[in-house]
Amino acid sequence: MPVDRVDYSGEGLHEDDLLPTPWQQARAWVDQAVERSRSAGDVPEPTSISVATVDSEGVPDVRTVLMRFFDERGPGFVTALTSAKGRQLQANPAVAAALTWPAMFRAIRFRGVAEELSRQEVGAYFDQRPWGSRISAWSSRQSEPVDGREPLEAAYAAYSARWPERGEPGEVPLPDFWGGYRIRCSSVEFWGGRSNRLHDRLRFDRVREGGLDTADAWRVQRLQP
Repeated sequence: MPVDRVDYSGEGLHEDDLLPTPWQQARAWVDQAVERSRSAGDVPEPTSISVATVDSEGVPDVRTVLMRFFDERGPGFVTALTSAKGRQLQANPAVAAALTWPAMFRAIRFRGVAEELSRQEVGAYFDQRPWGSRISAWSSRQSEPVDGREPLEAAYAAYSARWPERGEPGEVPLPDFWGGYRIRCSSVEFWGGRSNRLHDRLRFDRVREGGLDTADAWRVQRLQP
């Protein structure tokens, strides 16, 4: 099949421009992607993150979700704990994730272990979601088979009637099967696309305990593209 070849015209990432910690570098790139999304419009969903897990047979599984938490502890996302990724992470917390911005010729890779978020963190986030999103969390048994769309719409209607929108805090309770995970990173890699496929890859590897903003917890090395 014909292939359209694009010569990446990104700025790349040189060691001299690398910020001191993976948190600072990642925060800068995420902020720039969000701003690019607002200004140029060519970076849709700038916080969409691909999350890879392994199932009970050791087969990798990947899906794209939205990064809902991001601080010095690591990136985080929400999910039904009974979903495929929820069950897989409970059995094996090894996880990898990637933020990718093709229009900017940039990507960030995270590898580590998933740690379940506290109910307090999840509840605080859940109450900030739009009412319809909170109703949908109750309506869907994520990853389970369903016979057509009608049962989903019927469940949504039933929960909408049970908890009608009144604009009140906590009007839709947090489902007991709904939660989230944060990735405690062992490595964070920054990829910058360059012309002629001579891309930049700079990776922070954990060498001791500390958060993403603890400089002496990380060692930096360049990887060949």
